[in-house]
Amino acid sequence: MTFNTLRTFMLLAALTALFIGVGYLIGGPGGAAIAFFIAAAMNVFAWWNSDKMVLSMHGAREIGPDEPNPALRRFAQDTIALADRANMPRPRVYVIDTPQPNAFATGRDPNNAAVAATSGLLTRLTREEVMGVMAHELAHVKNRDTLTMTVTATLAGAIGFLANFALFFGGNRGPGGLIGAIALAIFAPMAAALVQMAISRAREYEADRVGAEICGQPVWLANALEKIERGARTTLNPAAERNPATAHMFIINPLNGQGADNLFSTHPATANRIARLRQMGGAGRYPQGPWGDEGPWSGSGGADRQTYGGPWG
Repeated sequence: MTFNTLRTFMLLAALTALFIGVGYLIGGPGGAAIAFFIAAAMNVFAWWNSDKMVLSMHGAREIGPDEPNPALRRFAQDTIALADRANMPRPRVYVIDTPQPNAFATGRDPNNAAVAATSGLLTRLTREEVMGVMAHELAHVKNRDTLTMTVTATLAGAIGFLANFALFFGGNRGPGGLIGAIALAIFAPMAAALVQMAISRAREYEADRVGAEICGQPVWLANALEKIERGARTTLNPAAERNPATAHMFIINPLNGQGADNLFSTHPATANRIARLRQMGGAGRYPQGPWGDEGPWSGSGGADRQTYGGPWG
């Protein structure tokens, strides 16, 4: 077991312990016991179904082989070509109809993975930049980050719900009374957010590095991050605002402060990520594109600079 794996296991255990602790503060030893069984059931459920839950939360639609929109078919084919280049199982590919440019990956393992991009990503970024983003998401799949990130989202969301339940329905029945319920509603979600930060920040840097290797051009991802950062700050993503516990799954934090509180960032500074990627590209390690002279971006004309088009439903 690597250090990163051990650290992730410990952090997930901390989230589970926090969930049980919230149960104790609401209902004493009996509440802790109930929370323990709920947490165990949630971990098992999240193992099998959390990817479907997250995709449903964000209204993601799968792009199948019979997709009528040629631009979406092309996007799915390009993403699958990246997976083939990385010697990975082919993921399911989804689109999310929202103008904010962003993307995420989910799934319990590489054989059951899904990657999703927003319509805003496909219309605002060039084809090359989109593939830099999808290479990053495939890196999360390859590194087996997706299960950890999705289970973390499930537990963190449940902790927030339980804390609010204690405030509005627990009243004075908890060990700390009303003051304790208020403190719990404030600090329990903050503690869960801190654990999310610890899990996701290091994984983002590693996914940037591996994603650059998959697509062969770090500059594609660097340019994409600049555009996504600007778009995420100026364009609201209603589904993400309704489900802030999933924010750490996106390539750039989708919360822009108009909805849910964004006190803690689950992502490293975008400028630092871009600087690292540009340094990688400047080192001369990636002289060729991912498909050489035979691939879809082999020409030096304008096709590789175009977007995928849109809009689509």
